[in-house]
Amino acid sequence: METLATSPLAEGAVSGPFTVPALHAAYAAGLSPEAVIDEALRRLDAADDDGIFLHVESRAALMAAVASLGPFDPAAKPLWGIPFAVKDNIDVGDRTTTAACPAYAYRAERDAFCVAALRAAGAILIGKTNLDQFATGLVGVRTPFPAPRNAVDPALAPGGSSSGSAVAVSRGIVAFALGTDTAGSGRVPAAYNNIVGLKPTLGAISSTGVVPACRSLDTVSVLALTVDDAYRAYRVAARPDPADAYSRNFATSPLSGPPPAFRIGIPDAASREFFGDADQERSFLDALRLVETLGGDLVEIDFAPFYETAQMLYEGPWVAERFVVLEEMLATQPEAVHPVTRAIIEKGRDMSAADLFRGIYRLKALERITASATASLDALCVPTVPTFYTVADIAADPVGTNARLGTYTNFVNLLDMCGIAVPTGPRADGRPGSITLLARADRDAAIAALAREIHALSAPTLGATGAPLPQAAALPFGPAEDEIELAVVGAHMSGMPLNGELTRLGARFLRAARTAPFYRLHALAGGPPFKPGLVRDGAGAAIDLETWAVPKRQFGAFMDGVKSPLGIGTLTLEGGEEVKGFLCEAAGLKGATEITAFGGWRSYMASVAARTA
Repeated sequence: METLATSPLAEGAVSGPFTVPALHAAYAAGLSPEAVIDEALRRLDAADDDGIFLHVESRAALMAAVASLGPFDPAAKPLWGIPFAVKDNIDVGDRTTTAACPAYAYRAERDAFCVAALRAAGAILIGKTNLDQFATGLVGVRTPFPAPRNAVDPALAPGGSSSGSAVAVSRGIVAFALGTDTAGSGRVPAAYNNIVGLKPTLGAISSTGVVPACRSLDTVSVLALTVDDAYRAYRVAARPDPADAYSRNFATSPLSGPPPAFRIGIPDAASREFFGDADQERSFLDALRLVETLGGDLVEIDFAPFYETAQMLYEGPWVAERFVVLEEMLATQPEAVHPVTRAIIEKGRDMSAADLFRGIYRLKALERITASATASLDALCVPTVPTFYTVADIAADPVGTNARLGTYTNFVNLLDMCGIAVPTGPRADGRPGSITLLARADRDAAIAALAREIHALSAPTLGATGAPLPQAAALPFGPAEDEIELAVVGAHMSGMPLNGELTRLGARFLRAARTAPFYRLHALAGGPPFKPGLVRDGAGAAIDLETWAVPKRQFGAFMDGVKSPLGIGTLTLEGGEEVKGFLCEAAGLKGATEITAFGGWRSYMASVAARTA
């Protein structure tokens, strides 16, 4: 039997961890998927941890899945031959779903919508993973089965509720795994196990076939060793589902690099909370310096409204949603529910319709406050967890430790934000560092692009494998078929006042470039916001610009906001390519100041700021 020790995977630049690029390169060089599956099973045996999986597929079933793959074709099947796992509150056809409660168990008739999509893309399901019972918890030990051991440090909690999925990925048993994330259940175990945790926008991945925890706030999440792999699996799984009333139809853009300038909101010094963990605070501040290195402008904001929102998830009427799921079981078999879980969920029994409406009213007010605080920002950056707790810490205080772990996670779904947790290298004490980037709904690609760069700069090891983060493949350049490349030369550039007009429409940054050397740039009269006017002139110069990919379905909406004397025409770039972009009517130059000598709007505005200072 072929083994990984002599396979192209072992001989290549990546010598062990299962990542999609490494596996696909090995497959292209002749490695068989049967060998990879056998190696995944060997790694599971070597882990010597009975708490990771609640069900593992038989070798016969796995080989049957391999036989159904067809020829290696990563274009048609972007996850061809990639081993993955799913949390055991997500259905797999003809397999038992337990949600970590044997009394609740049922035989699923079919795959969950997202599992079916992943298998259709060629992914091979290894098994179903352990969790905090009914996905209620952030600690990873609220299970009647043996709890998974943290892959980085067995004394630490594994994090939850997607504990088994996180540990399976961190140990390199699978390339990625599905979790769920209502209150942080994908992000917290990602931080605890030194991996990536992608929490999509609500509704982007269908919840059909997923045991609900808090139905209106649930989302399937993806855990992986790298941002690229997490995002690839997300793009496969994220598609509209007519059977899911909460499903939303978002375009899942390909990844591109982050823009050269962006504004990132962070908790101000007065509202940062680390519960006395100085190492965690230092780790967060170090990560912020990485963000600045990439061009981030850090903006401190008061996080009190976010913390108040977070408290509503378990102390407000939304706990009644969890009660609805288990009402019958709590009435007939209360002893079957984990005692801590039962105590939390039974609080929902006494919630009234009046409580619910009061909660909705307050949440609406908090949505407005937080939206106002973040209106000019591209994203937020927070610690994924405020501190670390050991298994012993949680046994001594199961509720308090769990509540504190949700400090930076519980508010996210209530405010309809997407998020991605990314490792940032070890702390001073060796525990894993992690930050989370958050943004408004449907900005998943933008924060994943930034997380990818932060991960590369941090250069941590992959999970608990000890292997270094491999150099990421170059991202494909250019607009997708459903996008238009648009050149912007002024206030719509990244970090500028009108950039939000692009990002709110789902536009993504493509490249920084320059015009051909026959344009002149003028600072137009009026403002704020101050705007430039670009005109074609044979005696001009090359002018700095950015291009953005704008969804075609939104291009009309963007054009509707372009007012005279500006318009959209065709620009020639330095390399001779032609793209759509902003041009100015000659009549609009009355009262304008020529600024061609600055070479671009960003340089000109920097000079204005310097003079003002």
